[in-house]
Amino acid sequence: MSGANRETVREVETPGGPGRVHVHRPPNPRGTVVLGHGAGGGLGAIDLAIAREVLVGAGWAVALVEQPWLVAGRRVAGRPPTLDAAWVPIVEALVTGRGRLPRPLVVGGRSAGARVACRTAGPLEADAGLLLSFPLHLPARPEKLRADELALAPDPSWVVQGAADAFGTPTELREHLAPGTTLIEVPGGHSFPKGSRSALTAAVTQVAGMLPG
Repeated sequence: MSGANRETVREVETPGGPGRVHVHRPPNPRGTVVLGHGAGGGLGAIDLAIAREVLVGAGWAVALVEQPWLVAGRRVAGRPPTLDAAWVPIVEALVTGRGRLPRPLVVGGRSAGARVACRTAGPLEADAGLLLSFPLHLPARPEKLRADELALAPDPSWVVQGAADAFGTPTELREHLAPGTTLIEVPGGHSFPKGSRSALTAAVTQVAGMLPG
């Protein structure tokens, strides 16, 4: 139907097996946002769902990526190098070749997906980042920092972080943000409850108004 958003699902071969991408494309998109899921769940997380709703409504094509381990039905995510090796060809397949989605390219995701997006942003020449619940460290292990990964986030990037996130509070993250990264604090922990919908919607709406493109 003319003027309607199109939703498609496609599989992309990767070194770790096929990944699955759910593409939500409005008419004449301003650019593309590619988001990955966390290590403990799929695409049903409330922050991913809200990001898709808000960004598609703002005119962006949004691609939600299921890593090969999840597509294969495994319960445990692979090691970071295997996640990166799958993510890169999936994103490249979306923005190159026939039927490609338009740039600018925004990469991100929640938790482990945000880490993957940071580590691979350089090779993918990403234009911006959207990081949801970035896991700066494991719970009760603040000495095991992933600040080096956060430093690889594209410029500009936005981090939407729960005020009580056991994987890194907004106060902890502020010490490690690159100059081009903006932190938006919302109520909640690492996984957001349904009651966080309003705050998450406001946060992603704020980001949508600042994205390049």
